[in-house]
Amino acid sequence: MDIPLIKQNACRIAACVVVVASVFGRLPDAHAQDDIVTFDSVPAERDSIRGDEPLAATFSAKRAAIYLDRSSLTWQKEKKCVTCHTNMPYMFARPALAGVQRDSGEVREFFEQYRTVRWKTKGPTENQGFWPIVVAAGLTFHDMQTTGQLNPVTRDVLDLLWTVQRSDGGWKWPHCDYAPMEIDDHYGVTLAALAVGVAPDGYAETDVAQAGLARLRGYLKNNPPKSLHHRAMIAWCSKRIEGIATDDERARTLNELFAIQLADGGWSTAGFLTDWKGLQRDDGEPLDTQTSDAYGTGLVIVISRELGVAANDPRLQKGIQWLLSNQRESGKWFTRSPVNDAGNLISNTGTAFAILALQSCGELPGWPFDSP
Repeated sequence: MDIPLIKQNACRIAACVVVVASVFGRLPDAHAQDDIVTFDSVPAERDSIRGDEPLAATFSAKRAAIYLDRSSLTWQKEKKCVTCHTNMPYMFARPALAGVQRDSGEVREFFEQYRTVRWKTKGPTENQGFWPIVVAAGLTFHDMQTTGQLNPVTRDVLDLLWTVQRSDGGWKWPHCDYAPMEIDDHYGVTLAALAVGVAPDGYAETDVAQAGLARLRGYLKNNPPKSLHHRAMIAWCSKRIEGIATDDERARTLNELFAIQLADGGWSTAGFLTDWKGLQRDDGEPLDTQTSDAYGTGLVIVISRELGVAANDPRLQKGIQWLLSNQRESGKWFTRSPVNDAGNLISNTGTAFAILALQSCGELPGWPFDSP
């Protein structure tokens, strides 16, 4: 989702480390840390994201870090907005790579400026409800991945989130027909629940959060999930927010996810959407459920770890091997826009979730959550 600081077209508006030698090859040279990607050093326009980019010869955490820095800072320079497909997942995952490549800190600063600059005197309106969700999600994950404490700016953004919640418990969210993230309000609601649940220092237990979560539960009760992707997000956020799904419902969702693992070990994002009634590709072709991609694979592994599946589970290890073998030369992992053409920007989400998946299974250090 695109969240502009300056008004653009309606849809875009709405819309430390121990490095394992067998994975990284060798520890980085000390001077390699000095080659930091900055806002000033990136181009003014994004490169196209193509599926025919060659695979990398070996997995490189450093190339992944540089790709994530370049894609997020270029988006920031070109679009001047935070977005659910590029710099929000960057905030989730980038700290996992701090030991192999320092970042400039400019993406974190950009997220904080929504509160300290844009919303300093006037907060977002209900019609702009998607803004604080995406900003809060990025900041809460980043806080957990770095200090483990709730930054005061993050707390302020979380508090703002409730001021723009609708009476039905949902939020205004972009409907750009870009499944699975920018197509209905449901994703935004589960993302908000995840942001609140992940927030350190017991934020979810505060009075303001409890009142908002009660409304959020009402929304989810009155708006059943339309797809496996919806159910997967519900399962994930219900790990942290009580009253959203039962143990049996989480177990059923996990079984559904494992049932569509492909022979090569990965998962297809389109495979999460096949039960969404009426959802069709814009080119008339059937959903490609037989091609593994990074978002699908990373998401299943992360949710599985959050729900208690062991890192050495053979199904997860097959997925990890797929990720280690399918990085592209640029450092990204490719994920095709599964329904309507969105420039394959979900590849940026997929790259971040590939890193999260590797981190959750111990291939990268510092997983901050409680998993067996």
